[in-house]
Amino acid sequence: MKLATYNVNGVTSRLPNLLAWLETARPDVVCLQELKTTEEKFPRAALERAGYGAVCKGQKNWNGVAILARGAEPLETRRKLPGDPDPHQARYIEAAVGGVLVACLYAPNGNPVGSAKFAFKELWYERFMGHAEVLRSHGLPAVLAGDFNIIPTDRDVYAPQRWRDDALFQPALKDSYLRLVGSGWRDTLREAYPDQAIYTFWKYWRNSFQRDAGLRIDHILVSPSLGGRVRKAGVDRGPRGAPGSSDHTPVWVELDLAGLRSI
Repeated sequence: MKLATYNVNGVTSRLPNLLAWLETARPDVVCLQELKTTEEKFPRAALERAGYGAVCKGQKNWNGVAILARGAEPLETRRKLPGDPDPHQARYIEAAVGGVLVACLYAPNGNPVGSAKFAFKELWYERFMGHAEVLRSHGLPAVLAGDFNIIPTDRDVYAPQRWRDDALFQPALKDSYLRLVGSGWRDTLREAYPDQAIYTFWKYWRNSFQRDAGLRIDHILVSPSLGGRVRKAGVDRGPRGAPGSSDHTPVWVELDLAGLRSI
């Protein structure tokens, strides 16, 4: 299974970019974030023509998450976190695909630090961490994929000193991410590139992409039962350099699911 996550930053306006990447990369499962559209306007028909079934949770102008499956229909299992502090915000969806439980998330940005938005981010992460622990403790073959809006370490940002006051780089939230990894969830991209600066997001201004002045905030974590099945992981930089691109680019992992005991 090739599974990817991609913050499309507007699925309607960037549909041509998404379809071009799907045709080239041919992932089996895709987690999309920041759809910025309602479920009624989600481009389901165009994705079906491209060979993908989908489940989504939309929200007008903001947020939005979806899970795509090539040649299949994802089986939706959850569309909000247990105890979600604001279930009207479309930030989480979960589905079973190919015997794996796939969780797609778009975490709050939280800026500025000290604001109500930051307090909401902290509360949202409390709920998310609790649910992730339930999935892990049950031994499920599961994946947490999406835009976490957390820069885990100094190695994951081009200029750490410039981000110390940003909500993406606060110690308590970084600790949350590191606790996930410490509990057994596997950071597939960092394990594939243990010593390399590798980014998934570049701002639009100051030629950030051309200078490779980026951040790593899009992550794919796999549960312990899938840890030994990771074959490859990487970042597709091409879509970020295309005209009309999202400021994020796809992250992917290849899993060997031969003999997997399905959920």
